[in-house]
Amino acid sequence: MIQTLADALAEQGYDSLTAVQEAVSDPALAQADLLVSAQTGSGKTVGFGLAIAPTLMGEATHFEPAAEPLALVIAPTRELAMQVRRELTWLYGKAGAVVTSCVGGMDSRSEARALARGAHVVVATPGRLCDHIKRGNIDLSAIRAVVLDEADEMLDLGFREELEFILSEAPEERRTLLFSATVPASIVKLAKSYQKDAQRISTVGETRQHADIEYRALNTHPRDAENAIINVLRFYEAKNAIVFCNTRAAVARLTTKFTNRGFSVVALSGELTQSERTNALQALRDGRARVCVATDVAARGIDLPNLELVIHAELPSNSDTLLHRSGRTGRAGRKGVSALIVPPKLRSKANRLIGGAKLQVTWAEPPSAAEVMAEDEARLLADPSWTDPVPEDAEDFVARLIAEFDAEQLASAFVNLYRARQSAPEELSDPEARDERPRPAFGPSVWFSLSTGRRDGAEPRTLLPMVCRKGDLTKDDIGAIRIQPSHSFVEVLAARADAFVAAVGPEMTLETGVTLTRLDKAPDLDRGPRPERKSPAPKRERAPVPSQSFEPMDTAPPAEASDIPPARPRKPRSEEASKPYKPAALAKGKRPPKSPKTERTPMKPGAKPKPKSSASAGEEQRAPRTKPVWTKENRDAARAERPARDAAPSETRGEKPKGKSFGKGRDRAEQRPGGKSDFKSGGKPDYKSAGKPEARTGGKPGPKSGGRPEAARDDSAAKKRAADPSKRFVPPHKRGKPGAKGPNATPKRKP
Repeated sequence: MIQTLADALAEQGYDSLTAVQEAVSDPALAQADLLVSAQTGSGKTVGFGLAIAPTLMGEATHFEPAAEPLALVIAPTRELAMQVRRELTWLYGKAGAVVTSCVGGMDSRSEARALARGAHVVVATPGRLCDHIKRGNIDLSAIRAVVLDEADEMLDLGFREELEFILSEAPEERRTLLFSATVPASIVKLAKSYQKDAQRISTVGETRQHADIEYRALNTHPRDAENAIINVLRFYEAKNAIVFCNTRAAVARLTTKFTNRGFSVVALSGELTQSERTNALQALRDGRARVCVATDVAARGIDLPNLELVIHAELPSNSDTLLHRSGRTGRAGRKGVSALIVPPKLRSKANRLIGGAKLQVTWAEPPSAAEVMAEDEARLLADPSWTDPVPEDAEDFVARLIAEFDAEQLASAFVNLYRARQSAPEELSDPEARDERPRPAFGPSVWFSLSTGRRDGAEPRTLLPMVCRKGDLTKDDIGAIRIQPSHSFVEVLAARADAFVAAVGPEMTLETGVTLTRLDKAPDLDRGPRPERKSPAPKRERAPVPSQSFEPMDTAPPAEASDIPPARPRKPRSEEASKPYKPAALAKGKRPPKSPKTERTPMKPGAKPKPKSSASAGEEQRAPRTKPVWTKENRDAARAERPARDAAPSETRGEKPKGKSFGKGRDRAEQRPGGKSDFKSGGKPDYKSAGKPEARTGGKPGPKSGGRPEAARDDSAAKKRAADPSKRFVPPHKRGKPGAKGPNATPKRKP
């Protein structure tokens, strides 16, 4: 071992090294990559400091002047990174090493200036170190060793990408050391990717976790969980204690409760700034605070020398977290206690966590108030103040006390002063007792009326805190609460009624303008007897459902005559009702009746059906209508005949009426036989004849024929217009592509 490091260990009181420290400082492993697993509190920080020293210093006893960093130590949390920096500072202090830190929550500009001045060892969290690398504030070209402390926790927190980026930026010829309390499969995979022939080191203490910690599981009533924590703190009176919670809200709630009970308490959670978290830990180390309420952010690597008690106010999510929480105590040979608060509903989960961690746990009940008082008496009698001599500056005061008071008065005053410094213990319920115990009688009471009701959204859960807060009452002073549609009634203990009225004030007004009125007697809350519900009508008995099994008709048993109900007699039908139905229209002769249907004779195979005959036998049969085939020759012939047909004079052509024209539609109506343009005249055009070819008077064929007189027509223009395919209407789904050939092709537009 390097002499400067040995001197630093001697100053810190290290007589011997722990198992993990001796294993990693073996000279045979001086240049090898290591994968180390050891229980918490076994001295891993000093261990990897000793392991990388030969790589950083060689045979020298002192470091050269600081320039680019020689080693990186990466920790998952800020608190652990700051703690590692303190440990390495005193370990490498005599060797002249410069150790700096880069953690989240601190001023990055100050860290950049410190890196620019030079450092031998950089202790950092993954996120902040990646930020400095990307900004070019740190040069990793001279890195000789990289240490990942609590590597499994960093992977659990989602730092895999950051770790891979950092390791890829470091030189390949470096040493890589992974330290962790547990070695899951993810750590093994990371070691194979970024380590070369890593040596696996597992200390003997790993098989027996936390031999210096006493585990106790306390069966607690569900409503006494927080009171049980208070009694545990009072029973042990540890110099330092940590109460672990799962959420930040629980940390805030317990911190407030313990502060109100007189405990010197600090909080530690992720919502606090880095300076607040650092000050909280320093207060515990200095003795200014005794209790720390924290989330799992303090479950890794935090080393408090005087931490003697760990309380799990809420059970952790897995066995590894249970081990890491408990590992904050019982470190470096010191004894500690780990207490689990276990309500009845969480007993199976507690057994599962304990079994997964392979722990020996003692099941018991939380300390009662009598047990806490007995422990206080034992500590008081064991206090060395009983044997200490009287201070010289207090001799006159002691003689005065002896002269004025007798022994009983002095002892009573001493006990009262001693108890006043401590929080009173809590009376706990039986863990096996049920919550459905009957509530004791409320006693004499006074009723008050509140000017808010169900229509205003009033509920007992909102009225109770409002009345207690404004009237200086507790929930035990409140009896029944009855909510009415427009107002509410509250029952208050008679002994507290006058104090309640005095606390509310002469205006008798609560929060949000709610008016309070004192009643002379209890309100009439009886709604009267409920109306009797009518008995339901008896259900009609149904005949039994016959069996679904198949029975032949000839084998079914004959029905008994008594089982067949008698048929009701029917009224005789009248002659009119017996006649067949005949519609009124047919009765008046408006429409001839249809011929009766005749039975059809079956057709012979292969025979063709005969055409339908007309209604009358003497009428000549019509030939079936056939759809004409529209070809180009037929279309050209029809276009050639159209000018001659249109030019023929029409006998039904009328004169164009005088008056205002309303457009083409009115012009077309004027040119139809019998058409009139004046709508007020009541004329009705003959649309039946107007739609026929012989009734048209010119224009294009079809119902939309135009209104120019034949004198103004030009046969050549009409023929030209008819021959132009762009003037014809073609449905969109039958149009061809632009430029294609055929009658339906879309013509190209001229530029």
